Amino acid sequence: MSTESLHIVCIYPDLLSTYGDRGNALILARRAMQRGVPVEVSEIRSDQPMPTSADIYLLGGGEDGPQALGAQRLLADGGLHRAVAQGSVVFAVCAGYQLLGTSFFAKGTKCAGLELLDLYSDRGPTRAVGELAGDIDPRLGLPPLSGFENHGGRTHLGPSVSPLARISTGVGNDGVYEGAWRGKLLGTYAHGPALARNPALADLLLRWALGVNQLPPLDDTWADRLRSERKAAIAAGRP
Repeated sequence: MSTESLHIVCIYPDLLSTYGDRGNALILARRAMQRGVPVEVSEIRSDQPMPTSADIYLLGGGEDGPQALGAQRLLADGGLHRAVAQGSVVFAVCAGYQLLGTSFFAKGTKCAGLELLDLYSDRGPTRAVGELAGDIDPRLGLPPLSGFENHGGRTHLGPSVSPLARISTGVGNDGVYEGAWRGKLLGTYAHGPALARNPALADLLLRWALGVNQLPPLDDTWADRLRSERKAAIAAGRP
């Protein structure tokens, strides 16, 4: 395995980090280091400039006020847009996922998004809370998605973006599809944290960042056990 270093950036953890989403950085770093890839993880607060040369950028969930403030500061900074233009990977969860689109609602007000993905978000009739599962787009070659959702939004995809998964349990975007992806940008409503429950998804992000088609396998016994437990709970009606 190449020893090329990997730089992972957690975006605005002071604003966007609910339901353990900062754990996604730990998962990525651990899985890279287990394969001999040196890793640097940076947490960039909302009062700091965004570096533009990192390999993977992570956006987590957050409440309405911090989400709106995060969008304003990312738009003013422009660093994430420059990183995406240079080919960096972005993985976004819940509020962070909504930020990638053209607009979202916070405290009843329509807010401008980052316009990095062809989607927009509004408010749904009910809050989506509970297990989230579905079959991931077969082009990504991943096992089914497993996660936890807690959001009031609904997300609508445009023609230039693809849904991450088709829903089997939960609400996701709209009760039919969940998440979105295009190129090296991927968003989801799944907490958990998402990459702890979906190690194959973590490896996909690493492969994108490292520019490789395969990675040496790792022992995912604990993740597989958790996924099996959650699948059994859903089947038994205890999501």
